[in-house]
Amino acid sequence: MNPALLQLEDQSPPLVGIAKLAAQGESIRQGHLVEYFTMTSRSLLNRCNSARVPFDWTINPYRGCEFACKYCYARYTHEFMEMREGVDFERKIYVKQQAAWLLRQDLKKVKRGEEIAIGTATDPYQPAERRYEVTRGVLEELAIHHGLQIGIVTKSDLITRDIDLLRRVAEHNSLFVNLTVTTLDVKLARILEPRAPRPDLRLNAVRELCAAGLNAGVICAPVLPGITDKPAALDRLVRATKEAGGKYIYANALFLKPCSASVFLPFLEKEFPALVEEYRKRFGQKAFVSKAYSKRLSELMAALRKKHGISREFSSRSQSAHPPMEDEQMNLFA
Repeated sequence: MNPALLQLEDQSPPLVGIAKLAAQGESIRQGHLVEYFTMTSRSLLNRCNSARVPFDWTINPYRGCEFACKYCYARYTHEFMEMREGVDFERKIYVKQQAAWLLRQDLKKVKRGEEIAIGTATDPYQPAERRYEVTRGVLEELAIHHGLQIGIVTKSDLITRDIDLLRRVAEHNSLFVNLTVTTLDVKLARILEPRAPRPDLRLNAVRELCAAGLNAGVICAPVLPGITDKPAALDRLVRATKEAGGKYIYANALFLKPCSASVFLPFLEKEFPALVEEYRKRFGQKAFVSKAYSKRLSELMAALRKKHGISREFSSRSQSAHPPMEDEQMNLFA
C-alpha cells in the first residue's frame, strides 16, 4: 500500500463511545444481504427529553432494522457508529447483549407515571427477533414489575408469538401495542417497506391481540404526500382497523431527515418520478410538512374516525393535558 495512505490511516482519530462498541461487535450470522453483530451496551433504557413525544424512556432491543422502509427516519442512529451509508442501517444489525439484566438495573430509575416506549428507532419484532429473542427477554423482565406504563410499536405479526407474555405484562402494568400500517395496498407496501410483513398480516395481529384482551390499535405513519394520503385509501384503512377490533387509529405525515432523504429521494426517482420535484420543494429546507398539510390530514382522520366509530386514543396519556399531536410524526411511530 502507498506509505502516504498508511500514514493517513495512522492519523485517523480513535473510535469512542457507541462507535467503539460497534467496532468491537462480533459477527454472528449473515443472510439476505444482512449481517448480525453482537453489541455490548451500558444501558438498555434511554431517557427521552423531546417535547414532541409522549414518553419518557425508550427501549430498542436492536440497532438497525431489516425491514428497510424507504422513509425510515432512524437511519441516522447508525451514524453514531460512524456508518454513513444509509443502507448500513438495514444490512448491519446489532443484537444487544444481556438486555434483560441491563433493564432490571435501569428500571430503578423509572418513576411512577413515566412511560416506556419499545421500538422507537428499530423494530423490536424484525426478523432477528425470531432467532435472538432480545425483545422477548425484555418482556419477561417487564412482566415481573408493577405499575409501569409501556407502549410497543411494530410492523410485524411476530408479536402474536408473545401474546401470553404480553398478557402477563398487562396484568400489573399499563400496556398498549401499536401496529404500524401505512397502506392496505400490498404492492405499494412491498416497495415502500420491502421486508416488512404484509398489511393484512399486521391487521390480523391487531385482531389477535385485541381478542386476547390487550389494548392494540393502528398507527398510520408516515403518511406520504401524493402516495398514501388519498382520502379513499385512508378511509379503507380506518374501516379495516375497526373491523379488526383495533381500539384506536391515528396518522402522522412524513418526517424526512437528511439521512432518510438520501435513500427516499432515489426511491422516488425510480418509483414515482413525477413526485420528485414536489418533494424537493416540500422538504428541501425542512424535515416536516407544512402546517396546512398537517391540519388537512388531522381533520380528515378525525372525520374518518367519527364515520367508523373508532378512537384516536392510544396510551395511558391520551387524556392528559399534553396528548400527542396528530400533525407531527413522532419518533415512536416512525
